Amino acid sequence: MLQYLFNSFSFPEYLNTVYTRVFLAFFIALILSLSYGERLINFLRAHQGKGQPIREDGPQSHLLTKKGTPTMGGLLILGSSVLSMLLCCDLTDPWVWIAIVVLLVYGFVGFVDDYVKVTKNTANAMSAKMKLFLQFATALIAVAVVSYETPEDSRFVLNIPYFVNLSINLCWFYIPFAMVVIVGASNAVNLSDGLDGLASGLMIAALLFFMIVAYICGSDLVSFFYLAPVSRAAEISVVCAAVIGGCLGFLWFNAAPAKVFMGDTGSLALGGLLGVIAVMVKQEILLAIVGGVFVVEALSVMIQVAYFKRTGGKRFFKMAPIHHHFEQLGWPETRVVIRFWVVAAVLVVIGLLALQTK
Repeated sequence: MLQYLFNSFSFPEYLNTVYTRVFLAFFIALILSLSYGERLINFLRAHQGKGQPIREDGPQSHLLTKKGTPTMGGLLILGSSVLSMLLCCDLTDPWVWIAIVVLLVYGFVGFVDDYVKVTKNTANAMSAKMKLFLQFATALIAVAVVSYETPEDSRFVLNIPYFVNLSINLCWFYIPFAMVVIVGASNAVNLSDGLDGLASGLMIAALLFFMIVAYICGSDLVSFFYLAPVSRAAEISVVCAAVIGGCLGFLWFNAAPAKVFMGDTGSLALGGLLGVIAVMVKQEILLAIVGGVFVVEALSVMIQVAYFKRTGGKRFFKMAPIHHHFEQLGWPETRVVIRFWVVAAVLVVIGLLALQTK
């Protein structure tokens, strides 16, 4: 919408750039989330009664410190981010709409799950099979559109980071692979959403990295890097900026002690978006590196479940996901969160090392 105004009226040329719209998208989403955060929290608190049900098999301290806290705070991130995208993105770009659709559909799946949890006061709502079906169906549509809009010579290519010009053509196997990336990212972020501020802080770090990559791949700067040019990627940097602004505003209310939880409404949507963006800029492996904390969180759950079944009830970790393991070791919640943020920042720097210049 803003780009339409820039094109229609005689604004200075420097205002009609992706660079400018990145900053505008960030600040609009940030201001919206800060402005409406308290109102949404009060609304959720008034309509949720006891708030989000706390897992009885989780840390016992959470039953005391987090009881009564409302969930579905992801609505604040989604609302502010999507509105910012509609204002700042080029709405003629199909990739922008794919990003919005993934956010909204995955957010809807999470919303339904959260709604059932709150209304029925149970920690278990929508079945895992139903969640996965909806996630994979949406991922299939997203990958199909992104692949169709990608040049044929790089459509099914998997780029290998840190090795100049090394890539693998997966042919049609790329489509199921990309679907797994999107759904895996969605559920990994969901598993990371267990401590105040943890998931939103990790998302800000990961999206900041992909905002830089998207901007480079979609601009003339790509000629200075060993990166595959992706003509539509520059617009995705505006999408990243909008979500970063929304997450940062949400973090204001979600920092310990949290006034509101993100819930599946936010975590499933943000993870799905992160996976789609990695597919768009053809950096799926870098997603696993930069989002390494998310990967470890997911692996800790899989290891715990497999070990528990194999040994007849023994636990590999004191508790899973792994952030709860460190809580059980005696780390305060804020220490776990900040140290995980530090690890995420280091992983972003390691990811940036893959952006080798010519």
